[in-house]
Amino acid sequence: GTGSNILSALQDLFWLLKSKVEKQLQIISVLQWVLTFLIMGIACTLILMYILCTDCWAIAALYLAWLVFDWNTPKKGGRRSQWVRNWAIWRYFRDYFPIRLVKTHNLLTTRNYIFGYHPHGIMGLGAFCNFSTEATGVGQKFPGIRPYLATLAGNFRMPILRDYLMSGGICPVNRDSIDYILSKNGSGNAIIIVVGGAAESLNCTPGKNSVTLKNRKGFVKLALRHGADLVPVYSFGENEVYKQVIFEEGSWGRWVQKKFQKHIGFAPCIFHGRGLFSSNTWGLLPYSKPITTVVGEPITIPKIDNPSQKDVDFYHSMYVDSLIKLFDKYKSKFGLPETEVLEVN
Repeated sequence: GTGSNILSALQDLFWLLKSKVEKQLQIISVLQWVLTFLIMGIACTLILMYILCTDCWAIAALYLAWLVFDWNTPKKGGRRSQWVRNWAIWRYFRDYFPIRLVKTHNLLTTRNYIFGYHPHGIMGLGAFCNFSTEATGVGQKFPGIRPYLATLAGNFRMPILRDYLMSGGICPVNRDSIDYILSKNGSGNAIIIVVGGAAESLNCTPGKNSVTLKNRKGFVKLALRHGADLVPVYSFGENEVYKQVIFEEGSWGRWVQKKFQKHIGFAPCIFHGRGLFSSNTWGLLPYSKPITTVVGEPITIPKIDNPSQKDVDFYHSMYVDSLIKLFDKYKSKFGLPETEVLEVN
């Protein structure tokens, strides 16, 4: 009896220690990504400049020569690495929240797609985990489909960061890059565009489900020009992982944010999550709230080389209706009341 009790106690201790180690690995995996998102580009640029001034300048010079040679690669589909997409660190990243990907319909490998991802949130955590890694099984759920998460083109001017992003299948959100993937890269491509962008991030806050979409029609025009089907995607919980100071329209804070958005492409947000060692303190780590990304039914789009405004408006209206229906169908399954309404701005 005593031996059994000791064995049982040791087993309980082992599982407790294992659970704590896994939790710490989850925190580390999320922290490295947050730091990558916030400072990796600037940090790598400064380090490269420093190395140029040392005895190791030749290493930096060789990389810069490679950078010039490789400059247009991000515009041509990038250079994805299945090895990087399958890193174990992304599974710890997934389990921290946790993040889940829900498939509602099959996607044909003979077609190309533009996924509209909503909402942006502060950092688009669900978009990254679901489509730039294999942690939630996007490759198994949509066999034969190559996802490309589109992000700010400025990120691909940053040394090292550009290569890191491309390894996950991330591409610039500009016309050259999207045109190449949808016209010169065969079929079975899915470009994920966070439609609301920086403007939407300024209004994200826990408990609020709103999207910036009414005047965002460029992605519909691209879909028509290439005959790429539109797929609405909604991430329940994306707005819950950070708290943000919301500046009212007309305030100096909102003025500064809009100036940054107009001239640089992103809007600086004042936000916080939890601390590194305690969930009761403020810090850069997101709160561990579940994020569930639901991929909706594709909308078949005809190929029109020069779509009229009427064509764009018609399919944009179809897309908005489809997104609202997707939200209404799944909201109660993921913790929202039946009375919750998706706000479309």
